[in-house]
Amino acid sequence: MRDGSVARAMWERFEPVHQLVYFSPEVREAAEGLGLRGYWAGYFALRAAPLGPVPASVVTSCFYVFHPDRAAAALPDAWALASPQHVLRAREQAMDAAMTGFFGPDVCASDELAEAADLAWEAARAADTAGRVLGAANQSLPRPAQPHVRLWQAVTTLREHRGDGHVAVLVSRRLGPVEALSLKSAAGETDASFQQRVRRWDGEEWRAAQARLRERGWIDEDGHITGAGTAAHAQMEAETDAAALTPWQALGAGATARLARLLEPLARRVLDSGIVPAGNPVGLTGTTWDTAG
Repeated sequence: MRDGSVARAMWERFEPVHQLVYFSPEVREAAEGLGLRGYWAGYFALRAAPLGPVPASVVTSCFYVFHPDRAAAALPDAWALASPQHVLRAREQAMDAAMTGFFGPDVCASDELAEAADLAWEAARAADTAGRVLGAANQSLPRPAQPHVRLWQAVTTLREHRGDGHVAVLVSRRLGPVEALSLKSAAGETDASFQQRVRRWDGEEWRAAQARLRERGWIDEDGHITGAGTAAHAQMEAETDAAALTPWQALGAGATARLARLLEPLARRVLDSGIVPAGNPVGLTGTTWDTAG
């Protein structure tokens, strides 16, 4: 893999494994077992738990693309039902069950998965977390004993590290949450109606964001991305990739390529299974990979 593309190539391989936390029935059952009723109560508590018992405003800031009302409907009420420590314990147990159920006990007990877990953990520990709140919070968690759970936690640290960097890029470009979602949708990476619904932005807010994108010349009157918008979007993605390079530089080219090869069959299984829905928020799609080397 070329240095300029390594961060994106690794994201494409580890993000599907991380995504199991949002769509596995074992995780939903664990959240409900804590008294967190409804998908979003579980989502916000499970993802925000590494931060401690923070208020909704902090989570809205970190997660960036949600309407404030979405987080406020779940937090801080969730912390009265289960402390962040209890949520983290339940999250780890749920991912043990989810990974084992999805990939099978033989894969989870394999030497290859244990090797992937250790390489990913090494990369995650090397991630630079200055100014990256979610990445730092996940990086500070203890090392899980079980390799498949360790792998999941490592790739979660890496994806939150990358996400923190992406938010910094958006802020530096003065691209607010709704504009970012609208541009991503116009670029064909996700579904606009899906994004608007799950992030809880109303039609007026969405149209206002589109108007601001038109003023910048990034979308046309029909909401289609323009050449200038395509260039701006590509530049922001390149800046996000560049900001996410540190873990892979620390791990080294050979070990990074080895981890990529170990993650590929896991990522393919997730993407091919359909467990992650089409039009999903992060824009995951089936990917054709060249052999890493």
